[in-house]
Amino acid sequence: MTKSEKSGQNQKSVIRETSSEAVKQAKTLVRTARFGALAANEADTGHPLASRVVVATDLDGTPVILTSALSGHSAAILQNPSCSLLLGEPGKGDPLAHPRISLICKAVRIERKSDIHERLRSRYLARHPKAELYIDFGDFSFFRLEMMRASLNGGFGKAYELNSENLLTEVVDLEAWAAMESGAIDHMNSDHGDAIKLYAEVLCKAQSASWRLACLDPEGLDLVAGDKVERLFFLSRLESSEELRQTLVDLANQARSA
Repeated sequence: MTKSEKSGQNQKSVIRETSSEAVKQAKTLVRTARFGALAANEADTGHPLASRVVVATDLDGTPVILTSALSGHSAAILQNPSCSLLLGEPGKGDPLAHPRISLICKAVRIERKSDIHERLRSRYLARHPKAELYIDFGDFSFFRLEMMRASLNGGFGKAYELNSENLLTEVVDLEAWAAMESGAIDHMNSDHGDAIKLYAEVLCKAQSASWRLACLDPEGLDLVAGDKVERLFFLSRLESSEELRQTLVDLANQARSA
């Protein structure tokens, strides 16, 4: 055995075994992202092209972007849907010390006037209300960035390789969730602001702010206050949208008792 072969045997893989904590961190990074860096191949040259894009998610956790046909990255993913998306906001100090995730994706353009388009439009505006100024322009389109796999860097020495099953949320009754979500969110924001404040400031330990409920899915909910975003996971994934009401009541009671 050569010296280099012995050295290779002694080297430990930098990739850690996937854990429930890593999966939760990955899903949190995706669900709470306000923006990301989209990497694609430029349509004319095939050269790598990186662009900043605003991000939301579909019910199953798939990242969603809204792009203009005039942008270079729209032309790029229309010609070659293979792309990647880097998510994770750096804080103070070394930018490389903060968690981030690189998603390997396939971009799928969503046709207007489809049920999927209406669902994505509603969820996108819930996270980015100022987009109402241009969301219906004829040259703008939604893309679902369907995740194939991902590299998660949770901080120094915390590297993981994840697959699509790790990243996605199973939604058994998709149509029921889509039909219920907007009404439930409007009701909570109008009539139960006290509970929403408890979700954010007690259960998520977030700073005091004008929190509102933005999105719901079988695994949890997204809370927003200006540029701040918090993700609150349920104790377990809901099998049906009918379980949501009692779950929200239980969470409020949990926060009050805390």
